Amino acid sequence: MFEFDQYLGFLAFLTILTIGFWLMIFLLLFVVPYWLGGNLLEIWKEKREAKRAKRLEQ
Repeated sequence: MFEFDQYLGFLAFLTILTIGFWLMIFLLLFVVPYWLGGNLLEIWKEKREAKRAKRLEQ
């Protein structure tokens, strides 16, 4: 059915495909929400500090 080099190529293809699939799942479920959450937290802290600085000036 397959020769040995075709079998190795098929295994390499499946390995690369599987690694790409799990990398995409990891990025979508962990990295992107972590990045967005950190950005939102920083924006919230900056607004809070600006409000506190404005209140202290008065």
